[in-house]
Amino acid sequence: MDHKKVRDVGLAAAARAGEVLRGFWGKTREIKKKGAIDLVTDADVASEEAVIGVIRTAFPGHTIQAEEGGLISGESAFRWIIDPLDGTTNFAHNLPEFCVSIAFSYEEELIFGVVLNPIKKELFFGMKGVGAYLNGKPIGVSGVNQVRDALLVTGFPYHSDPIIEALMRRFQRCLQAAQGLRRLGSAALDLCYVACGRFDGFWEQKLAPWDTAAGVVIARQAGGVITDFSNETYSINGDEI
Repeated sequence: MDHKKVRDVGLAAAARAGEVLRGFWGKTREIKKKGAIDLVTDADVASEEAVIGVIRTAFPGHTIQAEEGGLISGESAFRWIIDPLDGTTNFAHNLPEFCVSIAFSYEEELIFGVVLNPIKKELFFGMKGVGAYLNGKPIGVSGVNQVRDALLVTGFPYHSDPIIEALMRRFQRCLQAAQGLRRLGSAALDLCYVACGRFDGFWEQKLAPWDTAAGVVIARQAGGVITDFSNETYSINGDEI
């Protein structure tokens, strides 16, 4: 497996998607609902098509798992995991906290991840054994090791009714224990902000693989420790991070 080609193709796909999202930014757009509050816009669809086009040209046989289009079967050992627009609600409200997120795994091991906020022009990427970077400069997690000194970030699932009481208890405990707590609306960016030390910790429930895959690579390569709520090894197919 050519890691350099994977990196170059992933970065090219993110750049192309970024161009697409900038083209839609601030303009009237078509907005649909996948659920009660789960949105999808024409920008999501166009961005995903752009990413898949770049990847398919370079790696026509690879499996692709994308938020809007589902699973495109291919060689099972090679998988691209794509969120064409993480933070769609922010995007729909003209809040510039959103991104395109692309990850690559080989034999179920995450190898590469890239997250691009095209409005703020921040490009995060990480490669196993190579490190994590923001706009080409190495990044690392903060040195904070006490919750009372930490700025934390979290998110809320679209379907929170079954777990709302447990969710709010956890939120309250973290709010009382930490220096501060934020909720931005993009799990991929939350993980990247932990990776570069802007946040000291992040947790969330009921995320999909495309929400976390790229950010997990970047955070790990920046020195982050990622587990589930029971301190067991995190899986992108798991329910807690």
